[in-house]
Amino acid sequence: MIFVVINQRRILSDNICMKNKIYTAAIVGCGRIGFTLGFDKKREQPASHTMALLENKRIKLIAGCDTNKENLENWKKYTKVQNVYESSDELYSACKIDIVVIAVNENAHLKEALNAIRTKPKLVILEKPVALNSQEAELIYEEAEKNKVDVLINHERRFAEDYILAKDFMKIIGPLQSIKAELCSSLCVYNPKKESTGGYSLIHDGTHLVDVVMYLLEDENSEAILKNPVMSGIFRDEENNVRQLCAHYSTEKCPEVSVSISGRSRFFGFEVIITGTEGRIVVGNGMLKFYRRKSSKLYTGFYSLSSVKIRKPKKTLYFANMVQNAVDYLDGSKSLRSTLKNGISALKVLEEIKSFLI
Repeated sequence: MIFVVINQRRILSDNICMKNKIYTAAIVGCGRIGFTLGFDKKREQPASHTMALLENKRIKLIAGCDTNKENLENWKKYTKVQNVYESSDELYSACKIDIVVIAVNENAHLKEALNAIRTKPKLVILEKPVALNSQEAELIYEEAEKNKVDVLINHERRFAEDYILAKDFMKIIGPLQSIKAELCSSLCVYNPKKESTGGYSLIHDGTHLVDVVMYLLEDENSEAILKNPVMSGIFRDEENNVRQLCAHYSTEKCPEVSVSISGRSRFFGFEVIITGTEGRIVVGNGMLKFYRRKSSKLYTGFYSLSSVKIRKPKKTLYFANMVQNAVDYLDGSKSLRSTLKNGISALKVLEEIKSFLI
């Protein structure tokens, strides 16, 4: 009996120590998502990796890396971090780091992710998409498995309070009838000339759209599977680049799932409409609405959807929650909310859609 008490105290002491531990971090890529979006006054802050790392009291940012000297100098001036490097090789030779953040352009993901993983940090945070294609992504996965390094993918809506609340509300809207996800922007949906950079919306923003649909459909015991789409609404411009498409799926959990992407819009929109037999959820950029079945005010003997008042989060905390998830994972108290497997699955869905466009 005394032995049990002693061990319980030891476990409690270990947990307290973990919660007080400070983790070191370095960022590779001090550009837009890595740093400067943190100065956008219209965005919810923190909106960049640098700002989110600086805000977390459990993390000490000790180094930055960028091939662009101006980016690096601006980052150093703002953060007051003196350890700056123009190559990740220099960074890893000089510093031992717990968390490595990779916030470079898509075409550099493979190189920088492999470099980071081989130094065996406690965790790598990798910007979405995992890589330019699933073949490169699988190489990252193999290296991560070989070196026993976990990778967190920054699919931000998995960490956002509005989407977490929407997923929780799905439990009370009855069996799913449909999920309709739509992305609207002016960026070309698919341009084969941009394959080497990933500079088209199917991969750049489409990865968020597909991943959030999979997040909403998955549960604790199984990953969502989107395969064999029926394509419609494919629109091409005068240069034969794809400007609009819709991919339709049917899953065991939801008989109608549609993913629509437009590159013809003069606005940016991101919206998901989830309809069940008892209600509906609308969630997207700047919107969060809930509806339930109630006696109709319009027709006797009928039911209609009526808006439900619910306490909505003041901030989505999409970046702050992502970094906190990294800390909780390193503490051993939480699992990663967005894994390398999640990211590869989203990439494979996008590649299957692309196969209909080539």
